Parts: sequence; C-alpha cells; structure tokens
Amino acid sequence: MPEIMDDKSEHCIPFIIERISQHRQHYEDRGERPPPFFIGLNGVQGAGKTTLVTTLSKTLASPPHSLPTVVLSIDDLYLPHSEQEALARSHSDNPLVQHRGQPSTHDIDLGVRLFDALAKSEANIRLPSYDKSAFSGSGDRRPEIEWETVNAEGKPPVEVVVFEGWCVGFRPLDDEEVERKWRAAKAEYERKGAEYQGQLGKLHLESVLYVNAKLREYDALTDRFGAFMHIDAEDTQYVYAWRLEQEAALRAAKGTGMTEEQVVRFVNGYYPAYELYSDRLRNGIFGDEKDKQLRLVVGRDRKVKEVVKV
Repeated sequence: MPEIMDDKSEHCIPFIIERISQHRQHYEDRGERPPPFFIGLNGVQGAGKTTLVTTLSKTLASPPHSLPTVVLSIDDLYLPHSEQEALARSHSDNPLVQHRGQPSTHDIDLGVRLFDALAKSEANIRLPSYDKSAFSGSGDRRPEIEWETVNAEGKPPVEVVVFEGWCVGFRPLDDEEVERKWRAAKAEYERKGAEYQGQLGKLHLESVLYVNAKLREYDALTDRFGAFMHIDAEDTQYVYAWRLEQEAALRAAKGTGMTEEQVVRFVNGYYPAYELYSDRLRNGIFGDEKDKQLRLVVGRDRKVKEVVKV
C-alpha cells in the first residue's frame, strides 16, 4: 500500500484555528468562558482520515496552540454485538443493517451523552471504545473499564473535540428526495446491468428509507460542530481500490485480512450512502452559514487536488 502523505493538515490547521478564534471571541464578548470546540471530519474509507486526525491532534495540542484535543471516532459508537444482532433479526429483509456500518447501527444516545459531558467539561469522562475484531470480526463494544478517561484530576480539560468517521456529517434527506435518487439509480441499474457501478439501484426502497429515517437522529451530533472538514474523492469508486490496498497491507503485516471478494462485499454495504448523501455534503451541511466547512478533493493517490471553503 502506498504511504499516505499528510498534505491535508496544512490546509486544515489554519482553517480550524480561525474557527476556534471566532468561537472564543463570541463567548468572551459575552463575558462567558468558551466551551470546548467540536469539529467534524468526514472521508470515504481509505482516503487518509486516520493520518490527518493524528497530525491534527498532535499539532493542536502542541505549542504554539497548546489546545488539549481528543479524537473520537463514530466507529466507537457502534451498537454492542447483541444489539446489532437484534437489529439485524428485526429487519431481516434489509441488507443494509445485517452488519455494522450504516446509520442505525450506532448508539446515538451514547454519543449525545458523551458530547454533552464534553461540552460541559465534566470530570472523568470515559470515551467509548469498540473492538472490531471481536466475534470473528463482527465486533463488540469493549468493557467500560477499558475505556480511556479524559478530564481526569490534574489534567487540563479537553478544549477541542475532533469527531471523525465515514458518515460523520451526513444529513438526512426528505423521503421524496430519497425516492427520486433511488428511482434514478434503479433505472440506471436496469439500463446498464453488469456495467452498473453503484449499489443504490439494487436495493428495495423500504431498506433505504429506513436508514434515512434513522439518520435523522444523527443531527443531534452534527448540530454540535463549529467546523467541518470533508475529504472528498474525485471519484467515489476509489474507495474500492483504497480498501483493497489497506487489506493487502494488513495481510502482509499481520498475516490476516479480508480477501478481495470480501473487501468488495464490505464496501458495497456502505456505498449506497455515498450515492445518497454526498451531494448534500459537498454543498454544505450548515445551511445558510458559510465558511464553516472545508472540502478537500483528493485524487487516486490521496493527495489534495482542490480546496474549497463552503
């Protein structure tokens, strides 16, 4: 797998510092202590999110910024194994919820409680942690005793929260728009057959509407963001190659990893959401509020080709 060079933080750091400065000024002008600043980060699997958040957290926490920063992943909010199994059984005809991944397979109540605690700078906050290797790769939540603690006594409280994940920032659509996109995808699938590259057109409308309805709960997290960054691919199909490279590297390093066929099946499960929600993401998740979102368009080599402030 080619090494992912971090050419994204040089665009993101000035943007974040500017947004934090405005956030602090807003509260200080009112004579109030600024609460922690929440940042959302979205990127398709394999686009370089992990590399970017590692650099961001180190840079923000170090001089001259010296901002205690915590990185949270939406993956750590996945439902416990038993609840995921129950969800799959109760919607056995919906292929989108038969495994973790899509909106509906996360514990949003846990996320809201966590965000509330961080926003209030409560003491001794435990950060949820998820073990993807449990149950032969089906995954399960780790015991709470293994969760990391922040805002512990004697440690500076968290001032910046970076929340990252493949579907972070996705906004739900009206049912009519979901149906319009689905019908267009279905028509394309029927026209192209085996040459059809998407996944949305292969699904039943009811399956898609269910996930979209559950996505409405995620707004409780998205609405917290004071800034949002989107690593966008010139071609969303790159996600297949990027995941194949990641698994090849994993097999080389650890002797275990998904086969090519398993990778394709895995990405297929996520792909309909990219087809549904990418347009809204690109146009901006904050509505009429401008300059709070940064879009980094990357090429096949994961390097930045274009930077757009939304």
